[in-house]
Amino acid sequence: MTKPHDQFGINRRGLLAGMAGAGLLGLSGLPLRAQETPRRGGVLKLGISGGSTTDDFDVRKLADWVPVNQAYMVMNGLIEIDSDNIAQPELLENWEAEPGAAVWTFDVRKGVTFHNGKSMTADDVIYSLNLHRGDSSSAARSIVEPITEIEKLGEHQIRITLESGNADLPYVLSDYHLLVVPEGFDDWSNPVGTGPFVPERIEPGVRGRFVRNEDYWKPGCANVDAVEVLVINDVTARTNALMSGQVQAINAVDFKTVNLLARAPRVEIVRSAGGQHFTFLMDCTKAPFTDVNTRLAIKHSVDRQQLLDTALAGYGQLGNDHPIPQTDRFYNSELPQRAYDPEQAQFYAKKAGMDPLAVTLSASDAAFSGAVDAAAVFRSAATGAGIDVTIDRQPADGYWSDVWMQVPFCMSYWGGRPTADQMLSIAYESTSSYNDTRWKNDRFDSLLKEARALLDEEKRREIYWECQALIHEDGGAMIPMFGDYLDAVSTELRGVKPHAMFNLMGARMAEKVWFDA
Repeated sequence: MTKPHDQFGINRRGLLAGMAGAGLLGLSGLPLRAQETPRRGGVLKLGISGGSTTDDFDVRKLADWVPVNQAYMVMNGLIEIDSDNIAQPELLENWEAEPGAAVWTFDVRKGVTFHNGKSMTADDVIYSLNLHRGDSSSAARSIVEPITEIEKLGEHQIRITLESGNADLPYVLSDYHLLVVPEGFDDWSNPVGTGPFVPERIEPGVRGRFVRNEDYWKPGCANVDAVEVLVINDVTARTNALMSGQVQAINAVDFKTVNLLARAPRVEIVRSAGGQHFTFLMDCTKAPFTDVNTRLAIKHSVDRQQLLDTALAGYGQLGNDHPIPQTDRFYNSELPQRAYDPEQAQFYAKKAGMDPLAVTLSASDAAFSGAVDAAAVFRSAATGAGIDVTIDRQPADGYWSDVWMQVPFCMSYWGGRPTADQMLSIAYESTSSYNDTRWKNDRFDSLLKEARALLDEEKRREIYWECQALIHEDGGAMIPMFGDYLDAVSTELRGVKPHAMFNLMGARMAEKVWFDA
């Protein structure tokens, strides 16, 4: 059986050089204590933003930091992306592709037990994958749609057949929606999984408590006795909770105060560079954004460097109105960087018949820390371009259900994805339920499908470059900046590492860390 690291006959680490890279550094010189032996005991308390009273454990609609982190406490994924952005075995233990990469065989891990005592088999994996297929409203529908058949070859082996080849399939299967539950399970308020912790008490949007799964199958993990999650959407309150010792780790540190927090005693900052980017979303099906000229006017009316310097304190990189970061091997390095250009903004506004152009931007710090301030910076620059922006400030609670994908113009963010195909598929393919600008471009869809089936890296690069150019010119997302993930942890925690995928060690901090003696 081909090893996971070299299933394509090439070294994935070499292909993804720099994906995690030197940007994954602790600002305060966070030591990586990977050689220490984990110790058991203690209660880990996490202060996490991105929670709502509407949250549950339905894997099909996981959308924000609290539900994703809590889901990983209870359930395991099929494939894990490690801190070097490499696909590692999880519940799928080994894999091998037939020539053309359209047919894959996966071994399902043996000896894994659900919290209810049921042994995990191929049937559970197949059921969990099928939750996202067909007419499901799953956010992962588009990424599993190319699967034409899932066959059970044995109690612990499956075969997946795709409509066309996809050399990145193991990375696709790492998506955080593709968590495994028992066959037939659907009680999403009382989740059952194979994960490191068992839920004890859950108050959606408020708090949760999870106790260690004593039969957890991963060695060296689930070291703490229990995990308590406090939903703290306000960044000041979250920071104060860490400073006072109420929690030992927080996500989404405020970019404006990170340098001050780094000087605090018994606090360390974890800085992770990756694909996280912040978006101003224009719904391409709602006026005035149905006209590409309106969208171009907005894209030319933002001062990106000013936003990066003020909203992110420089902790990130400039965005160019597409979602692929500079660290990705398929990043289009020849696409000219769009600059603040009031004359061009006015030109496109007039071309759209909108002179003057007036828009309402819905904003909340639920979108990202400092989003409301970023909206104000954008409004100031847009005013200089002759565009009138009214900011409609929204509460954090319910933002993702009542505002995001509900209003014509709002702020949002995306965490990175391990491959360009995954990022482009989930957020821009017309059939994706997470296509949050409702942008539809037939050529883009066709190119994306073509690129997936290719093993020729140069040809894939050529296609992905055109995909980025199409989004840049025609898409509904104005993407001014990529931001580093900034977490803060207590110095009493061990095992903490930066991670390119998400905050809090790819949303898996709870199972990885332990307390100092």
